[in-house]
Amino acid sequence: MAARVVAQVLVAGATVVFRAATQAWAQALVNAQKSGVASEAAQAAQQAAQTAGSAVKKAGTMAVQEAQLILGVESGASWGDVVKRFKHMFEVNEKHGSFYLQSKVYRAKETIEEEYKRLGLYEQMEGEQLGQQPGQQQQAEQQEQQQAPKDGKQ
Repeated sequence: MAARVVAQVLVAGATVVFRAATQAWAQALVNAQKSGVASEAAQAAQQAAQTAGSAVKKAGTMAVQEAQLILGVESGASWGDVVKRFKHMFEVNEKHGSFYLQSKVYRAKETIEEEYKRLGLYEQMEGEQLGQQPGQQQQAEQQEQQQAPKDGKQ
């Protein structure tokens, strides 16, 4: 019975301490907003992001370095090398991998594509269309090959 009373006292004490801590945290946030500390910190973070350039990761996007690691390309790789690695990795993960890995490969290509466009290094490859998956491109090529003999007979 004594253990039960001790446990109840400990739970009640922990509850009081937790409530006090959360109230203190909320009050600290309110004080920071009133004094402008939060806006100063946001401005400093924005300036740091502008000076760091593409190395800073935006919320919801992939960093260029991470994208290069995923596709296994160097930082100075040509766009053709990037597309070649993307197609290979995308097709392998389509057949034997997971949808998660496939989406990471696709997002890595998108990130590098955005960076190359920003730097003026992007060149659209022959047969490459925006939004077209490698499997779709192969299907389109196969349909063209099937139609070519029919056109030749006429």
